[in-house]
Amino acid sequence: MTHSSDSAATRPLRVAIVGAGPAGVYAADILTKSSGVKDGDFEVSIDLFEAYPAPYGLIRYGVAPDHPRIKGIVNALHKVLDRGDIRFLGNVTYGRDLTLSDFRAFYDAVIFSTGAIKDASLDLPGIDLPGSFGGADFVSWYDGHPDVPRDWPLNAKEIAVIGNGNVALDVARMLAKHPEELLSTEIPDNVYEGLKSSPVTDVHVFGRRGPAQIKFTPLELRELSHMKDVDIVLYPEDFEFDAASDEAIRTNNQIKTMVNTLTNWLVEDHAESETPSSRRLHLHFLHNPVALEAGPDGAVAGARFERMRLDGTGNVEGTGEFVDYPVQAVYRAIGYHGSALAELEYDAAKGVIPNEGGRVLDADGAPVPGIYATGWIKRGPVGLIGHTKGDALETIGFLLEDRLSLPTATNPDPQAILDLLAERGVEYTTWVGWNRLDAHEAQLGNDWTADRREVVRERIKVVPREEMVRISRG
Repeated sequence: MTHSSDSAATRPLRVAIVGAGPAGVYAADILTKSSGVKDGDFEVSIDLFEAYPAPYGLIRYGVAPDHPRIKGIVNALHKVLDRGDIRFLGNVTYGRDLTLSDFRAFYDAVIFSTGAIKDASLDLPGIDLPGSFGGADFVSWYDGHPDVPRDWPLNAKEIAVIGNGNVALDVARMLAKHPEELLSTEIPDNVYEGLKSSPVTDVHVFGRRGPAQIKFTPLELRELSHMKDVDIVLYPEDFEFDAASDEAIRTNNQIKTMVNTLTNWLVEDHAESETPSSRRLHLHFLHNPVALEAGPDGAVAGARFERMRLDGTGNVEGTGEFVDYPVQAVYRAIGYHGSALAELEYDAAKGVIPNEGGRVLDADGAPVPGIYATGWIKRGPVGLIGHTKGDALETIGFLLEDRLSLPTATNPDPQAILDLLAERGVEYTTWVGWNRLDAHEAQLGNDWTADRREVVRERIKVVPREEMVRISRG
């Protein structure tokens, strides 16, 4: 293996980043701004690879379209990539279009920021019944992910969502909300039509612990109250607080805000409303899933839970009391899980690439020269998008520390990787291409608005991969 030498030091440091979600973009941004910070001046040349034809990763394909903060995050990421000092190469899949040895040949260092898109598994009797779904799969569908089927079975009147985090709330809100309210978002047409046909009346969200242990954010919780013609239903018997809950409420403003919001909703008496809403969203606490029950047709017909109680530490223990809910669909939203990457070690239990502060490790636990990780594939799918910046800072810090001993790319010419992709018939997309697709989606929204004038649609997302590629490549 050749290492960086004086001749290599006279050219820009070539770095590939695999994954163009927030983690990858932040890493690229921090690295470009770090040039010249350590060991004297040096230049850096970064290529940002993405398996999808479009950038932004989980922001485009993992956040509900009605989420108010999406636009701000997209604008920030857009500004970074629009500067022109980071090259975007979309529709390129690691392990299929390019191998690790390809990256080794063209780059001095590779950072993996591939995130996590799979559902964490839930080991329950009946979890594989028809009518049992992964929340992440549903999110991919309603966000117009190019690699999932265009339709979704929405035929249940009563639905259970298992989980007490933001994804569970997103899933529940998208199931309960009237689709007309989503028209002002970038929701794809097939998703709007699918949700319009849903006969849903009741969506139940179940969490194992109490109201002071929820993993939502106040913003996500408050969004529930903005839905039209949807009542929020809470149950007094679920409102239990132990010493640890009281301490959390006293010391954590976020928890205090959410508990206050929930208790206020509990006090408001929806039952006496003169015009009850056509849909209801129920929030249940202290419910541990035990099994999914099958009906005569072999599909989900109910869900069984054990009632829990707090044990004084904020954790829970079973009461031995069981409750059954008649539901015809169950969505598990208990977290995401990272996927293995070709030629790299993988920790299946945690869903991450084994690493030390971002330095990727081999089977013996030694750092692999020139290979790094950042984001959820580095630390697991926890924390909000903001945490990804600190994460990238740590990884880039180690890469800079290792800079003078990195393996040297044998062919660092930026054109060489484009030639290889073309030779292999890979229809890669570029930043110019993304701007073209971006404008096209906005125009679809304008055309729809001009045609029907019911509501202003800022954009309509293009779903099929081949169409995204065709538009991007002009």
